[in-house]
Amino acid sequence: MNAINRYELYVLDEGEKSVEVSEDTKIPNAATIKIVKQDHTLANLLRAQLLGYSSVLFAGYKVPHPLHPYFLLKIQTDGSITPAVILEKACTDLIGMVATLESKFKREFTMNNVEGGVQEDAYGVPTTTGQWESGGAYVDLG
Repeated sequence: MNAINRYELYVLDEGEKSVEVSEDTKIPNAATIKIVKQDHTLANLLRAQLLGYSSVLFAGYKVPHPLHPYFLLKIQTDGSITPAVILEKACTDLIGMVATLESKFKREFTMNNVEGGVQEDAYGVPTTTGQWESGGAYVDLG
């Protein structure tokens, strides 16, 4: 087969950098960031997070070829903050959001497993059977 080994898609080679930032000389306050050994999942999360900041004018990504495990992220800001700094802020905020989601997820399933506790369905109505026995698979993380 012509396929590369699976581990080469996510394990960094010796001396390989995971993130490379190059300033764009044609567009003011812009940079192209190459992130290796990642795919659309992280790229789309970063793009969406970056577009939520008022100082970001443009954020987009592309995967040049599906057999090459990297993507290029283009960021342009209004000049009040550099693209590298806003990318670091986006990563920090995403890590915080994932940690919050994880704690809410664990709390929800811990409360559902408590013996003798009153269980409710998705609409807050007390149920006599467990959530999984009744066929509901809804988890309220709000």
